[in-house]
Amino acid sequence: MTHEELEEAVPLYAIGALERSERQAIEAHLLSGCAACHAALKDYQTVASLLPFGLTPATPPNTLKAKIMMAPPPIPGATEPEQAASKSSLEPGEWMNHLFPPIAPARSLPLRLAMGFAAVLIIAGGGYLAWLSYTQTTERSGEIQQLHAAVQQETARVAALQSELQQKDQTIGTLKSEMDQRVTEVTELRDQLLQREAELDDAHTLLTQRDTSQQRLARQNEEFAGLFKNPSSKVVSLAGSDMAKSAGAFILYDPATKKAWLYAYNLPALPSGKVYQLWAIDDKPMSAGIFGLDTGQKARMLIKNLAEFSRMKKFAVTVEPDGGRPEPTGAIYLIGQI
Repeated sequence: MTHEELEEAVPLYAIGALERSERQAIEAHLLSGCAACHAALKDYQTVASLLPFGLTPATPPNTLKAKIMMAPPPIPGATEPEQAASKSSLEPGEWMNHLFPPIAPARSLPLRLAMGFAAVLIIAGGGYLAWLSYTQTTERSGEIQQLHAAVQQETARVAALQSELQQKDQTIGTLKSEMDQRVTEVTELRDQLLQREAELDDAHTLLTQRDTSQQRLARQNEEFAGLFKNPSSKVVSLAGSDMAKSAGAFILYDPATKKAWLYAYNLPALPSGKVYQLWAIDDKPMSAGIFGLDTGQKARMLIKNLAEFSRMKKFAVTVEPDGGRPEPTGAIYLIGQI
């Protein structure tokens, strides 16, 4: 027999429902030390011992005791017929004979008492086993209920932790959004700061230029004041031409320093890319410098070296392209003579 067949035969062996050859085969297998089959046999024997207590008690007939007492004693050495050996063990009541082998009729009262005591012990043992099984089942049920309650508590705790984790995720998301907004604001403030720094640099540059212009104007004013206060300075007046009838100018000249100062007023605004150019005329025109207009259509120009002033006969102002020309090419706006 295979091991699977032997495992299937263990319940039948526990209730004595196997034939001799099968019973011998499974007993040999149990003697070989199979732990699984030993454990299964122990469980099945425990259940089989409780089966009689599940039957409904029946009252024996009144004549049963007399029949048992009047039964002839067994003949010593008597053997069962060979047909009994081959009789199937699956007949009704045969498994009870295996659990509780038939006992020969008692020959004396002490033997009956011993058998009764043994029966009481068996019944008490079965009751104890039943009570023990019920107690273990109750304990297992209590443990299962405790485990179930613990599982419910853990489930509730996990749910609370998940809810708390979701709230923290939402808080982190809100903080991240606020942080992004703050970063955007900081970036905008940085751009504004850079723009203000650029404006400050432009203002500083403009102020520096204005200071330089004011310093240059102050120097020119000092030069003009020196020329104006010098009694040896000579003055040449220039009048406006038909191009600028309301315009006028004068030139102060110091023979000692050979410096000259031009002051013009009411000149028309210059077109883009044009400048005014002063000409000193002897036999031919000679450029004395170029200038633009200040606020109020006024012009000031310091000429530092005008060595041939005494030879000059006329002075004129024309409009020329930006940078001036070696000879006059534009219209005359101012003209005067010594």
